[in-house]
Amino acid sequence: MKVDFWQLSRDPVEKVVALIAGRVLDGGDRLLVVSKSPEQREAISKALWKAGPETFLANGEAGAAGAGDQPILLSDAPKPTNKASHVIYADGEYREADGFARAFLLFDDDTVEAARGTWRSLDGKEPLERSFFRQDGGKWVKVA
Repeated sequence: MKVDFWQLSRDPVEKVVALIAGRVLDGGDRLLVVSKSPEQREAISKALWKAGPETFLANGEAGAAGAGDQPILLSDAPKPTNKASHVIYADGEYREADGFARAFLLFDDDTVEAARGTWRSLDGKEPLERSFFRQDGGKWVKVA
């Protein structure tokens, strides 16, 4: 499993989720977006729907009718009822979960210490590959 740590500095979480979601769907995969905040999930959903006519990103909330058919599912728990192979932890809180090929932990200044703790806790776990990305201007750069 790959775990990518994305440190938010310039762009809001909704914009970064839409960026990652577009790439995941372009690769033919499904995505689960996890946040314990209903307000944050709603903001992410709106950003995904408004991503643009060429990057329209259909999504739905876990527990709603047809949730299992959604290419992007928003939930408060890492349960991929849509058979997602990728998960984004949008609220900065990492959760152990099996069955994902790749996880993205988005964190900001408020959750940086928790992200550092998660990075350390995953050190040496096999088979797991960690990467760290941060924004440099408007571009995402892998720094570790």
